[in-house]
Amino acid sequence: MKTTRAYRCAAAAAVGAVICALAGFASAHAPTSGVARSVAAPYEQMAALDEYLMATDAEVALARSAAPAAISGKATILILKPQGYETAAKGANGFTCLVERSWMVPFDRADFWNPKLRGPVCYNAAASKSVMVYTLRRTRLALAGHSREQILDEVRAAVARKELPAPEPGAMSYMMSKDQHLTDADGHWHSHVMFHVPKSDAASWGANLPGSPVVFDPALGAAHPEYPEPQSIYFVPVDHWSDGTASPGM
Repeated sequence: MKTTRAYRCAAAAAVGAVICALAGFASAHAPTSGVARSVAAPYEQMAALDEYLMATDAEVALARSAAPAAISGKATILILKPQGYETAAKGANGFTCLVERSWMVPFDRADFWNPKLRGPVCYNAAASKSVMVYTLRRTRLALAGHSREQILDEVRAAVARKELPAPEPGAMSYMMSKDQHLTDADGHWHSHVMFHVPKSDAASWGANLPGSPVVFDPALGAAHPEYPEPQSIYFVPVDHWSDGTASPGM
């Protein structure tokens, strides 16, 4: 997303225990020495493909709910089909909205194959041309029947070959849908916007400091083995959902 990707992470003690989403998803992020250690039933392997798919109208509506209507109403909308994402509506403002699935969470997360996860996200033009490539690649590999370990290996190899671009300058995205399902434990988590940058650390954005609204998981700022894509994501929770209703506070 970013991650659920969406994902849960513990922010610095100065701002307390903060759950944060990465790459579109919120995850319980616990460091492990390998993918297999944190894998637990019932999501040990990919479920039947139909469990990840949605009716077209429902998926279009969920994708648009990631951002306020003034943005998503003029955005390009992608929906997931058995062969990958395809365009359901052509936009005119440079934004692309889609619903990410569970394989966009960090590779060490137990619900990597959870078919219930839905991460509506709207990428701006810069992120659509760079960050969204990560989603399309992982999705293509997942739908081709690759295992979690194989997807991780292939993403790492793609990064080594410089096939995955770093985020373009100005890359950002919205995850403001009150209907998102980022984890079984936390449901829709918090409404937030995300800023995608090349690998960096919290100090460069003043994240996780007392009074700072910016949230960042330091483990994902360097070369983290379970999140190999060449980006860091900074999260800014907001107090309302895309429809204007109040979002729970941090």
